[in-house]
Amino acid sequence: MIFSGLLLAMILAALDQSIVNTVLPRMASDLGGLAHFSWVVTAFTLSWAIATQIRCKLGDMFGRRTFLMICILPFVAASALCGVARSMGQLIAFRFLRGMGGGGLMTLSRTVIADVVTPSERMRY
Repeated sequence: MIFSGLLLAMILAALDQSIVNTVLPRMASDLGGLAHFSWVVTAFTLSWAIATQIRCKLGDMFGRRTFLMICILPFVAASALCGVARSMGQLIAFRFLRGMGGGGLMTLSRTVIADVVTPSERMRY
């Protein structure tokens, strides 16, 4: 059960990075913001990097499961907001929030695997 949940969290993060980059040119042209195209990726990456450090430290202090859930909920909520964005400004802001939510998904998932699996078996997982 643990690995199923962690795999789903990691798939969320991986899909976000690959799907959005594929459709981003179309989204930017539909929203009329080709001039701000790069800010969609930059806002997400910046917030992802900031949130990763904070979430992982708090996960060490207060429990990784709690902070993994705290990462998933805002990530999914911000994903829904990105879907209803009406302007490039909104899309950039929602992508920033999405990065804040998703900042710990990959790192916390890998850390939980390291907690559950012995060091000699970690390479398999």
